[in-house]
Amino acid sequence: MNKDYLTKNTKETTQLAKELAEEILKRKSKSSVVLALVGDLGSGKTTFTQSFIKALGIKKRILSPTFVIQKRFKLPPSTSFANVYHIDAYRIKPVDLIGLGWIGAISNNNILVVEWADKIKQVLPKDAIWIRFKHGKGETERRITLNRR
Repeated sequence: MNKDYLTKNTKETTQLAKELAEEILKRKSKSSVVLALVGDLGSGKTTFTQSFIKALGIKKRILSPTFVIQKRFKLPPSTSFANVYHIDAYRIKPVDLIGLGWIGAISNNNILVVEWADKIKQVLPKDAIWIRFKHGKGETERRITLNRR
């Protein structure tokens, strides 16, 4: 099921990320949740991810893991998830994820946010939530599509 959003500025993109985080935190499942983000450079993936992770209760500064590939943040005990992983897949191949502990992260009760997910789509679960980002007409406008299977 696709749902399209038009955000006119960073504040609206941040609000959308917060709403999705709150929705996911309500889940009582013991399986991991994967957000697969795709879109051109500067289309809002990192802004969305930073806002999403902060809405999960992480107080640290969230920077894109461009060079370290992956960052893990322990989630507060009040959530039903153990960790949130922020992965930047721009420079890697699916096989590279094995050395980063992908099997354990995806098999346990975690949330994984993958930027440039189209580069590793072969290893993403079928129930991943795909989020597509596109530049809008205005400089700060974004078209964001959530695809839940």
